Amino acid sequence: MSLLTFLLLAFAAVRLCAGRHYTVIVSLDGCRWDYPMMYDTPFLDSLGSRGVSAVMRPSFPSKTFPNHYTLATGLVPDHHGIIANRFYDVASGRTYSISDKATSKDGSFYGGEPIWLTAKRQGVKVGVVYWPGSDVAIKGMYPDYYKDYAKKPLLTFPERLDEAERLLTLPDSVRPQLVMIYFNEPDHSGHSYGPASKQTRKAVEELDSLMCSLYKRLRALPCGQDINFIVTSDHGMASTSPERIIRLSEYLKPEWCERVMADLPTLIFPNKGHEDDIMNALRGVAHIRTWKKDEVPECFHYGTNHNIAPIVVMPDVGWVVSEDGRVIPGNHGFDPYNSELNVPFRAEGPDFKHGYVKTAMFDNTCIYPLLSRLLGIEPAPCDGNIGDVADMLAPVGQ
Repeated sequence: MSLLTFLLLAFAAVRLCAGRHYTVIVSLDGCRWDYPMMYDTPFLDSLGSRGVSAVMRPSFPSKTFPNHYTLATGLVPDHHGIIANRFYDVASGRTYSISDKATSKDGSFYGGEPIWLTAKRQGVKVGVVYWPGSDVAIKGMYPDYYKDYAKKPLLTFPERLDEAERLLTLPDSVRPQLVMIYFNEPDHSGHSYGPASKQTRKAVEELDSLMCSLYKRLRALPCGQDINFIVTSDHGMASTSPERIIRLSEYLKPEWCERVMADLPTLIFPNKGHEDDIMNALRGVAHIRTWKKDEVPECFHYGTNHNIAPIVVMPDVGWVVSEDGRVIPGNHGFDPYNSELNVPFRAEGPDFKHGYVKTAMFDNTCIYPLLSRLLGIEPAPCDGNIGDVADMLAPVGQ
């Protein structure tokens, strides 16, 4: 290599390093899009007014693991394979459950390519703090930095802030360019007490204060002005009650069903020859919509995966399938086109416009190509379209 070539390469490397931007994306599980209007969230309000404010639609079903993995891959659950928090695997006869380490840690369930592997493949480091799916060996690989959710005790919320700061103060050669952080609130409070409760208010307002602290700490770092800061969520939350219950046993004979996965949605595997019996029995039942697998409305992008049952039952928002009458005060998994399931999107940093309100809602499949654009890497094939969110980005060179 000639001296001139060496100097040109060295100069290019310095310029690349000097101009590199970082991205921190935070997911507040179960944070409904209108919580900032219902509760006191001065930081999220100011973040949106300084940067970008938008509303995002989750994928169907509006559940935690399916949607966090959609955010990471840009694929709808029907395509990446995590079709519910709990589902029956037809090929193996096993039941996948997020609470079962044997299945939730089995990488064979996880299709697509999460952003941490897309980045690794292209030489970009990623640090992850508890994002669902990040502690699973997908295609035999993990993120460069990650935390195992099965290892207890979990980091407290303030400790997760410490970890994000630690990652972004690592030496430049090993510092992650993307940091992803997960918080399991206000989902827990929304489930336990309902979305319109003093406990959920407390959780939302404490998280707002926590996000303010994280933002200030990140901006104070040497690379602080080069950080894009994003706060969003996986799904919203709707109020539920014991007065809004559907008991399928009142309509279905036990011999008709091989397996009923009661959830949102409820997936029914019929015994041979009884599919039409089930469909006819549930047709016209109030507060539910029932479809054969290949008749699920196209807008839900749900019905081609081999683990989706032949019959899909979707309760109306606020209604649940329950045989024993027990219902928690808040739930999700409902139609993502209902506003109660939509989530906030706030972003501020060198690659985003300032003071921009995006009026058109976008799908959460767009987050993967957006992160890829911010990292300067080539995304894997996905269902998201960067064109749907490109208007939020600042013009190059601004």
